Amino acid sequence: MEYLILGFFTGLSLILAIGAQNIFVIEQGLKKQHIFLVCLVCSISDLFLIFLGISIFYHFQQYFNIFLEITLNILLIIFLIYFIHSKIKSFNIKVSFDSEKNKISSKEIFFKTLGFTYLNPHVYSDTVFFLGNFSKNFLIKEKIFFWDWCFNCIFYFLFYYWLFVQDRKHYKNKLHHT
Repeated sequence: MEYLILGFFTGLSLILAIGAQNIFVIEQGLKKQHIFLVCLVCSISDLFLIFLGISIFYHFQQYFNIFLEITLNILLIIFLIYFIHSKIKSFNIKVSFDSEKNKISSKEIFFKTLGFTYLNPHVYSDTVFFLGNFSKNFLIKEKIFFWDWCFNCIFYFLFYYWLFVQDRKHYKNKLHHT
């Protein structure tokens, strides 16, 4: 039971830490652009990455050296500089959350979501390295409970957010029609 609770609260701490992926999810929700697709891609990706971290970290920790750590940190810095630069560049652009003005195809959103997930070193540091290192001494049954509830927390958060956005859109449409 303790590994269920530990997994849930660890997953909660990861999802509440606002990183590039979470900002992208929130931004898409505010713009009402394919938010279900974004939540689905993020949750499946997190499922895979958390599983990867928890299941294989123990076997590959011997290959982690200072060169790999420096390389990952440099990639993180490059990604963050690019992300910050693109946000500053769009700072002078008038932002509109009107979904009619900002039509983007689901294919483009799909690839942007994959980019924010798999090109973001922060995602790897959280899901693979942090959770993998944290659970490396757990027994198999404990790892399964821990993985299950880490993922469940993230899954529930993303899809409750999607439901919140849908519910808000539903009530907004009702108000405009009365």
